[in-house]
Amino acid sequence: MEKQPQKTPLYDDHLGMGARVVEFAGWLLPVQFRSIVEEHLAVRSAAGVFDISHMAQIRVTGPDAFSLLQGVLSNDLTGLGVGRGLYNLICSEEGTIVDDTYLFHCGPREYLLIGNAVNADRDNQWVGERAKQARLGAKVDLQAGTRGAIAVQGPKALEVLAPLADVDLASVPPRQCRQTRLAGVEVLLARTGYTGEDGFEVFMAAGDTPQVWAAVLDAGARPCGLGARDTLRLEAALPLYGHEIDLTTNPYEAGLGWAVKLDKGGFVGRSALQKIADEEIKRKLVCFQMIERGIPRERYPITKDRATIGFVTSGSFSPTLDKGIGMGYVLTDWARPGQQLDIIIREKPVKAEVVRRPFYRRGEVA
Repeated sequence: MEKQPQKTPLYDDHLGMGARVVEFAGWLLPVQFRSIVEEHLAVRSAAGVFDISHMAQIRVTGPDAFSLLQGVLSNDLTGLGVGRGLYNLICSEEGTIVDDTYLFHCGPREYLLIGNAVNADRDNQWVGERAKQARLGAKVDLQAGTRGAIAVQGPKALEVLAPLADVDLASVPPRQCRQTRLAGVEVLLARTGYTGEDGFEVFMAAGDTPQVWAAVLDAGARPCGLGARDTLRLEAALPLYGHEIDLTTNPYEAGLGWAVKLDKGGFVGRSALQKIADEEIKRKLVCFQMIERGIPRERYPITKDRATIGFVTSGSFSPTLDKGIGMGYVLTDWARPGQQLDIIIREKPVKAEVVRRPFYRRGEVA
């Protein structure tokens, strides 16, 4: 029997607001409420709120929780004190990317691992199996269906959330989290996001999510869907699993070698990653912007002098730059900023130029 898509705790709210709902990674989610461009620009100029309840939330607890995660994740957790968060990769024994994740140290012997929705079951099984194999005292719990989450992003995100929170949000540094109350609800609040803007991600019980969502909307945030989330993360040059990274890519060609700490000791994939790091990289993930008019799309060929040298992983119209932009893999010789390439759009070459990552950084563009 075909598995039915899941609904987030905010599904009925989205329908009531007239959102266009689509299936994404096994979930029914809003792609837009009104206009993708308007929602995108609202986040760049003020504040938008996204339903991110589909993201995998895996709770890891117990006396050996640190040892388990240190042996599974690519980054070094040694300095990750309570209240801090850290970007990580889960890698295969071959050194390819199983998933990219964010880990929060919520309390003594307690961590929350956030992964991509499409990989939720695999991530949970991957970490859980290693706990069993190593006979570690750690419990791994995918909190499917019991938790919700929203992301409030934009230069006015702090202004929107501050009156609703029981903690001084201005005192929470980037990449840190706090257990607190928001709109009268117990939440884990983190100063993180996926848009290139300042903002917060809020994790809570599924039943409490509509109350927090409504309070954030009343405070002035604009509801935003998957469409704006994708164009925002693309401008910020943030990878999306299944596009820039997957089981066929390694961290070094994807520009994520900074999240791999080979000197921390043994972890899954370390030997293969060491070998990859010692070898010359054959291809690199690059950012490019269109010189000629055209919108690049996933899997479009990238060519140089009519020879195919790579392919587009993500592409779209950039509301901030007012032009087509994209990311893709190209042979290393053609990965330098300033290099001109062709994107094959509708079987015709359209000129593009490699630019430095990211396209957008708060208050500035490439």
